Amino acid sequence: MSDSASQTKPKKGGGLLPNLLINVAIPAIILSKFSGEQHLGPVWGLVVALAFPVLYGLWDLKQAGKVNFFSVLGVISVLLTGGIALLQLDASYIAIKEAAIPGAIGLAVLISQYTPYPLVQKFILNGEILDTDKLYQALAERQNTVLFERKLAQAGYLVAASFFLSSVLNYILAKVILVSPPGTTAFNEELGRMTWLSYPVIVLPSMLVLFFAIWFIFSSISKLTGRELDSFLNQP
Repeated sequence: MSDSASQTKPKKGGGLLPNLLINVAIPAIILSKFSGEQHLGPVWGLVVALAFPVLYGLWDLKQAGKVNFFSVLGVISVLLTGGIALLQLDASYIAIKEAAIPGAIGLAVLISQYTPYPLVQKFILNGEILDTDKLYQALAERQNTVLFERKLAQAGYLVAASFFLSSVLNYILAKVILVSPPGTTAFNEELGRMTWLSYPVIVLPSMLVLFFAIWFIFSSISKLTGRELDSFLNQP
């Protein structure tokens, strides 16, 4: 590969382990263990804890070489949490924010189902992974294009449902755990506990629904084209 080609190729961000460590583990530990007056205190404990996911998100955007909607949304979400807490607003605002972001994405996915550009194609039929021209040619040869579009629409409703599920679980978790006033050590500890629990309680169930939607489409591709999915994957 030439030097110019290597320079224009987007760099990859961090993997799953650094992501979990910086976005979940480190902030949760700081909030839970180092927000007391004998350490950082509630204000600086919150600032330091939230600085990790914010800086990591900005670094990830730079490494990707392009604007990633979900990375930007993640950074905004963390900044909103910090702003609400530092302004010592009622904790219910955090619960609303936690529910509003995935809820808005789910609504956008749902509305896009009735437009010529459904967002589910961005989630599942990723042009960087699948050769979509080759796929639709194979579908046309077997006269299954309309049927595949119907399957894709069904997957879109599943993807929207995964975000709506995340929205409901986010709100419930925040309302149950965040009971202390912001600006206190107790509130930081609760925020740390919510951060820990967000993955097993919220992320995993939502991801299971999303993965089922992806499996549904990929299995439909094999059935409707009569070919293995591998034949439509772009070569690295």
